[in-house]
Amino acid sequence: MTEIKVIDTTLRDAHQSLWATRMTTAMMLSVAARMDRIGFEAIDLPSGNVHVDVGVRYLKENPWEKVRLLCQAITRTPMFGGVLSRSGVGFHVVPDDIPLLWIERLVANGMRRFRTFDPLADLDSIVPLLRFAKGLGAYTIGALAFGHSPVHTDELYMQKTKELIERAGVDAIMLKDAGGLLTPDRIRTLVPAMKKVMGKLPLELHSHCITGLAPLVYLEGVKLGVDHVHTSIAPLANGEAQPATQTIVRNLRGMGYTVNVDDALIDEVGEHFRRIAVQEGKPLGVPLEYDAFHFEHQVPGGMQSNFRFQLAQAGLSHKLDEVLHECARIRGELGWPIMITPFSQIVGTQAVLNVVHGERYRIVPDEVKKYALGYYGKLLAPADPDVRDRIIANGSQSIPLEPPPPEPAVPGLRKKYPNVSDEERLLRYSYAGTQVDEMLAAGPIQTEYYFEKPIVRLLNELAKRRKPARIYIEKGSTRLELGPAR
Repeated sequence: MTEIKVIDTTLRDAHQSLWATRMTTAMMLSVAARMDRIGFEAIDLPSGNVHVDVGVRYLKENPWEKVRLLCQAITRTPMFGGVLSRSGVGFHVVPDDIPLLWIERLVANGMRRFRTFDPLADLDSIVPLLRFAKGLGAYTIGALAFGHSPVHTDELYMQKTKELIERAGVDAIMLKDAGGLLTPDRIRTLVPAMKKVMGKLPLELHSHCITGLAPLVYLEGVKLGVDHVHTSIAPLANGEAQPATQTIVRNLRGMGYTVNVDDALIDEVGEHFRRIAVQEGKPLGVPLEYDAFHFEHQVPGGMQSNFRFQLAQAGLSHKLDEVLHECARIRGELGWPIMITPFSQIVGTQAVLNVVHGERYRIVPDEVKKYALGYYGKLLAPADPDVRDRIIANGSQSIPLEPPPPEPAVPGLRKKYPNVSDEERLLRYSYAGTQVDEMLAAGPIQTEYYFEKPIVRLLNELAKRRKPARIYIEKGSTRLELGPAR
């Protein structure tokens, strides 16, 4: 029987999609040992971009300490992470030596697998990163982001797959469908095209359940030659996350495939996160209904909630559909970028500005102009000439029309911060002001997560309130009354 291997996304993409990336290290470490014994091919670990951003700014957790703790706790199963081509932690283009140093520190801290991708499929941006990681002894995965547009053809993916293998010598190829746009019909032509040039290299499939089609896409993909599937453990599955491990494994076995994972341990981990969701008031993943409009605007679910907030602040809540249609229009005008970080944010910001100000491209953010000028890499298709002219005219005049060669940043960082680690230097490069200092001042990461009895949690929450006048609790013969002394 053919064996299909499972790559777990619970600790990274699942809570990024469902919990706004708010899973703490303590929540992860509490089940790390059990996840290590499940039998996953690999475990995706928060290691870059939005996870680092949330860790520093909101959770006040040092992302490097998180990587070390999890790699020390999970030793049987390879941990993998990566960086996003030319972008750093934010959405800005960074010098070439910044992602290289990031990779070096990830591998040094225990990462055994490394993947990267470029949303424009500009392989010049990622081949050096993959070759560098391979030189450090890492297992490398060349990822190709899936796009739904006239330019994202099967022939394009076949060509890019062949080029990745020849130029980077990767150990695997990953088809990354961040928008949940793959359909059973499309996977039937796309996977054979890619496998045709892959030889014996494994093909990984990663999708999201935004349209409700991902579970079907996975099963169809496996029949066509997909070797590894990316899943998350329910209840951190479905919704805008990946298909549920429990359901995909059961269906694959029913189709005659071998899947060597421990079902009992998976259920234990799922129950752990269910209890956390209940205690912390976080959502549980549920299947979503099919929405054909998603294929037009392709805006990730998390961004739609941001749109609602921004429009409400401007008193324009009724304009949401107009913003989504504007996103679709802008994508075509800018050469069909895939709605994935940073381009989903770039397109989305421009769409909101166009709608709110009532004039298209009157205000142009720096990132939009840099995209149109090729700062983020070669565009797959040319931008509309009239729109490009408007962007250049209305964007910042301080942005050169030709992207200047990036100057190395690491030597300057080491000179500016002589008495700290390269890991801290990378964080200080990414965050201005006091954000890194505030994170460090918060102290070591909390490593234990506690489930409280309901009465204890109630009292703790009440204690946080300002000067409660009177608290009265009664159950059976037990009575507790707290209030001002008479």
